[in-house]
Amino acid sequence: MVAIYTLTLAPSLDSATLTPQIYPEGKLRCTPPVFEPGGGGINVARAITHLGGKATAIFPAGGATGEHLTALLADENVPTISVDAKDWTRQNLHVHVESSGEQYRFVMPGASLSEDEFRQIEEKVLTIEPGALLVVSGSLPPGITVGKLTQLIKAAQQHGLRCIVDSSGEALSAALSIGNIELVKPNQKELSALVGRELTQPDDVRKAAQEIVDSGKALRVVVSLGPQGALAVDANQCVQVVPPPMKSQSTVGAGDSMVGAMTLKLAHNAPLDDMVRYGVAAGSAATINHGTRLCALSDTQKIYDYLRNA
Repeated sequence: MVAIYTLTLAPSLDSATLTPQIYPEGKLRCTPPVFEPGGGGINVARAITHLGGKATAIFPAGGATGEHLTALLADENVPTISVDAKDWTRQNLHVHVESSGEQYRFVMPGASLSEDEFRQIEEKVLTIEPGALLVVSGSLPPGITVGKLTQLIKAAQQHGLRCIVDSSGEALSAALSIGNIELVKPNQKELSALVGRELTQPDDVRKAAQEIVDSGKALRVVVSLGPQGALAVDANQCVQVVPPPMKSQSTVGAGDSMVGAMTLKLAHNAPLDDMVRYGVAAGSAATINHGTRLCALSDTQKIYDYLRNA
């Protein structure tokens, strides 16, 4: 299997709690918080671990929250390569309201990274063995421009790394401008922004994804379609996978679970249809959990088996 690494520039320590109801000014009594590691690439590495694979998470860690984050990853048997950061790792809060079923996600800005800290992270990336997969996922922290991100991805590609990018907006567009990205996973709105036009007709999504592949920007484009699953395109085929009807408890972690599962399949050189099928299964498996939990292997395997036999 090809080695897998993930890069998270804005990691987080995520806490989740339950409160009976939510209203202004009063004291909201909550259950004891559950702490989990967070941040795009970190969650991708965790999802891969949950699915029986192995991925090493690269990230900056600062202060007591950074120490807690690193310890939680060790508890989950996720290998890590961290860079000491001056600013404390951010802490996010996820609140589930029992009476209404509503969910509130309080997301703090990422900790700032200095020039030296970013340089250290880049040095860690460039020690990865050529041929490995590198998943660059999550938001950019203060102090890190899109230009610095593209510089890092270019250096990684020149080093022989196969880069997967899960981002949005300017960061995703800039990464695609480099070309030869192994895999991107935009949703329909993000895909529309990438091609600069509305996608209103039934075949527009496929054509737009195919356009990105044909231009050489990405080898594979998987468009996330929510309850309709995903549409995947590469140079040879187009595949849509629709998940079975399921009651969704939370969509938190579904995207990272999907990217993790697809990356794991790519590491095993699986064909496009099998890759996206496993990705949709893992993303769907994450939605049946409350709070911030990612996919579980048993749930993913059940949905995957269903999709293979559908």
